[in-house]
Amino acid sequence: MQYASPTYVEETRIGFHFLRTYTWQHHVLRVAINDLKRLAGEPLPQGGTLLDAGCGQGKSLRLLRDAFQPTRVIGLDADPHSLALAQAEAEHEGMSIDLHAADCAKMPLPDQCADIVFCHQTFHHLVEQERALAEFWRVLKPGGWLLFAESTKAYIDTWVIRWFFRHPMEVQKSAEEYLAMLRWQGFEFEPSNVSFPYLWWSRSKDFGLMERWGLKSPPPPGQREETLVNVAARKPVV
Repeated sequence: MQYASPTYVEETRIGFHFLRTYTWQHHVLRVAINDLKRLAGEPLPQGGTLLDAGCGQGKSLRLLRDAFQPTRVIGLDADPHSLALAQAEAEHEGMSIDLHAADCAKMPLPDQCADIVFCHQTFHHLVEQERALAEFWRVLKPGGWLLFAESTKAYIDTWVIRWFFRHPMEVQKSAEEYLAMLRWQGFEFEPSNVSFPYLWWSRSKDFGLMERWGLKSPPPPGQREETLVNVAARKPVV
């Protein structure tokens, strides 16, 4: 395991412990991976090398294994403490994993080594987002998948999130800005490969209470400020 100086904003102690909870694994990770599977369509990409970019404490590992059946898993994160927990998680699940302590903007991986790059709720921590996306492009094989799930500025820049968590606010983006960044890098996707989940936990103003109580319906896409964006994008073969 190699260590590098990160160019990201560290999570708070509260945030670090939240990433170990059932809520995170069941209501956030599981839901996102199921949605990304739907966006990728059939047949699902199976086998090959899967890179979990920003793997954190490894709570995604079992879900990714069950969904995509990779023959090799690489985990990358800038926080050595999180990587130690990811190693323990992999051992608990009986999985072999190659771990690297590095920033997404400078990955110690060879060109075209991954068939799938999974990046879930990582970009809003990164200072050098464009460089990280260029690294994803570099390490993906032609025809490979980028499974990208991210919170938007509309969620990150709310009093609840700013009170309990820590992020580089100057780089936060809207859903459309994230989509534009992916297109600019060269990734290809159709509207059917994109979703804008409007989940209760991503709306810190009211956490969707009025809708969960049946008192009103959520506003439809186009009439709301999106808090999440999920994309299943591909690197072109040519």
